Amino acid sequence: MKLLFVHQNFPGQFLHLAPEMQRLGHDVRALTDATNSRTSPVPILRYTHKPQEVDPKATRLGRNFTLMGDRGVSVARHARRMRAEGYIPDVIYGHSGWGETLFLKEVWPEAKLLVFAEFYYRGLGADTGFDPEFQAQGFDQVMIAQSRAAYLAQALVHADAGVSPTEWQASTHPPVLRRQIEVIFDGVDCNRLTPNPKARFTLPDGRVLAVGDEVLTFVNRNLEPYRGFHTFMRALPEVLAARPGAQVVIVGDTGVSYGSPPKEGGTWKDLLLAEVRDRLDLNRVHFVGKLPYDRLIDLIHVSRVHAYLTYPFVLSWSMVETMAAGTLIIGSDTAPVAEVIQDGVTGRLVDFFDVKGWSDAVTDALARPEAYVALREAARQMVRDRYDLRSVCLPKQVDLLTRLSRS
Repeated sequence: MKLLFVHQNFPGQFLHLAPEMQRLGHDVRALTDATNSRTSPVPILRYTHKPQEVDPKATRLGRNFTLMGDRGVSVARHARRMRAEGYIPDVIYGHSGWGETLFLKEVWPEAKLLVFAEFYYRGLGADTGFDPEFQAQGFDQVMIAQSRAAYLAQALVHADAGVSPTEWQASTHPPVLRRQIEVIFDGVDCNRLTPNPKARFTLPDGRVLAVGDEVLTFVNRNLEPYRGFHTFMRALPEVLAARPGAQVVIVGDTGVSYGSPPKEGGTWKDLLLAEVRDRLDLNRVHFVGKLPYDRLIDLIHVSRVHAYLTYPFVLSWSMVETMAAGTLIIGSDTAPVAEVIQDGVTGRLVDFFDVKGWSDAVTDALARPEAYVALREAARQMVRDRYDLRSVCLPKQVDLLTRLSRS
């Protein structure tokens, strides 16, 4: 088939699928934003998008649709040039999260369109209003959040099918749209993540952490409330006081992926660190920023306990990868996490806001690693059975694309 992937940050979720389809002999191409410098073994085409300033007062609830629709127009104009040059794909697979797929059926009506339906914004029942400390409350916020879904609904209505990585993320879509969606996780490479007793991780100050050391990890793209950074930081003083040999490694940048920056200015890292600084031994708390993937894997392997928290929102790859590596996860008892972790069987679940509960759970797991061996082994086996890239997820993704091309 002629297969076109569309993603402003390609390869994104198509990191493994695009090369696999190429390996299987298909004509694979990718269309991405010209500012995206990531590379891939598949041929990459780049569209130019120059976002225009949008007046929130003029656009009101349509602001988000205007922004995403404008990107969709840029993609469609580039697609028309591709068609004029003779290129017509059999299947298009694009991420619907930035509006890129909105008008592709108008350019290539004969193509099958598959969209990656990662999340459907809701006024109630998901991330909006979940955290009263850092989120504005009231019905205005409900309407704003619900209106953000307009372009996501249009993307699915005009698509032939959709894919969501988890059952809960699929369930955020209205029933009429949910029927279009197949649930297929992106997949984690369990072979690459096999526990490595020889792993080492060097801290910025030169100290080396090894498997068996008392290491607590927290990993996210950015350190922010959506991923529970505030709860984690508030739990740390009691953990470090109880475990004088523990080392804490925090991975993540200081920007904002989701939600908003602090109203007081600055970064969430600075704000939360200032709140607990006088109760922390900062010689044992290591902020390492972003890490190359190989170093991240080394860190996961030396970690004794990994804390993962999230609002009811998209699930991070890092949580499932950490389970695959055989590291104990203590996760927030929120829907995306509870779908993957069974408390007391494949990990531990703690109420997102229960700071004392987090301190106690983490302290116990650091102090008694032998008590959690069965949970770690069960978690790794569960990931192999349900989320392994090569044996489970990739074959399902290839099958879906094949079925679409033949329909």
